[in-house]
Amino acid sequence: MQRQLLKILQYLKSFLARILKRYDGNLPYIITSVIAVIIVIFGIKVFLELTDALKTTYLKNFDTQVSDYVQGFRSDPLTTYFTFVTDLGDVTGYIIVFSICTILFYFVFKSWKYVAQLGLVMILALSSNILLKQVINRARPSVEHLVTVKTLSYPSGHAMISMAFYGLLIYLVAQFNMSKIYKVLIISLLIVLILSIGVSRIYLGVHYPSDIVGGFIAGFIWVVFCIMIFNLIKIFRSDPRT
Repeated sequence: MQRQLLKILQYLKSFLARILKRYDGNLPYIITSVIAVIIVIFGIKVFLELTDALKTTYLKNFDTQVSDYVQGFRSDPLTTYFTFVTDLGDVTGYIIVFSICTILFYFVFKSWKYVAQLGLVMILALSSNILLKQVINRARPSVEHLVTVKTLSYPSGHAMISMAFYGLLIYLVAQFNMSKIYKVLIISLLIVLILSIGVSRIYLGVHYPSDIVGGFIAGFIWVVFCIMIFNLIKIFRSDPRT
C-alpha cells in the first residue's frame, strides 16, 4: 500500500507541477489526506443509510433467522468458548492484549510507534462507537442474555473495536520482518478471533446480527483510514523531494 500511495503522490506532483505556476510540494499530501477524509465521511454515510434499512421487514427477518440458527447450537463447551472470546473483546481483554503488544513492540522491535498506532485506532473506534450508540439508540434483543450488558445495541462495540484493533494488528504483523509461516499463522488466528468475537455476541443473545455487520463495517472504516494516514505520514517524512 505504501508503494501505491507513493506512485499516486508522484503522479500528483508531476501533474500539479505542469498546471500550477506556483507549485507547493506539500499539496499532493494535502489532497491525499482530504481524499482519506472523504472516504471516511462517505463510509459513515453508507453506514447510517444501512442503519435506516435495519427497520425494514427483510432485515428484521434476517436478524431473527440468523440469531435462531446460531443460538440453536448452544451447549456448555460453546458457551465457555464464546464467553472467553467475548471477554477478549471487552475492556479487560484489550488491556491484557495491549500490554502484551506493548512489551513485544518495545523489546522486539524497539519502537513505540506501533503501540501509539494501536492505541489511536482503539480510542477512535471506542469513542465513535459510544457516539453512534447514543445517536441510533437501538435496544438490545429481548432474548435471554448469557452475559451482562448495560449499553445500547447498535453498532456492536465488540465487533467494531475488534475489527479496528485486531484488524490494524493484522496489518502491522504483515509488515513485520518474520517468517511467512508465522505471519500466516498469526494473521489466521487474528481473523478467527475477530469473527469469533462477532459471532459470540449473537450466540450470547446480546446483539442482533445486523449489529455485528454494522460494527464490522464501522471498524473497517477506521482501519483503512488509519492505515492510509500512517503510510502518508511515513512517506511525507521519508520522501526527499518534499
